Amino acid sequence: MKVLGFYSELWSSSPEATSSIRSFVADAPQPNESEIASYLRGGHMLFASMGVVDDVLGSGENIMGGGSMFTDGEWVWRGDLWFYVSRYHAVLPEEFRARAESSGYVVPAVEQERLMALTDELQAFRSGKRK
Repeated sequence: MKVLGFYSELWSSSPEATSSIRSFVADAPQPNESEIASYLRGGHMLFASMGVVDDVLGSGENIMGGGSMFTDGEWVWRGDLWFYVSRYHAVLPEEFRARAESSGYVVPAVEQERLMALTDELQAFRSGKRK
């Protein structure tokens, strides 16, 4: 499992999240930014959060389900990551961008067993007991 968007502002309960999202904000849109945001929104849900979260960068906007967790079978990310890509042009790792591009920006099908395994890994990660 690879964790995407492991920023201190979004993962405040994890002492391992030391990078600030501010370090990844760009002044201009990234290549294929709207496709990347769409890919992030289309992930398989591992955990649903019914609440809203505030924009940690201060726009005053709220993101429905921002605390939810999604995956493409390899990467795991928060439900609000698409917002930071769209609104602030957050730069994501090239490895992730290449994966999304190689699938035509459509999240691939993932077997139920893999989703269950990722859910377990995510719980261990969030509790600080990552394998």
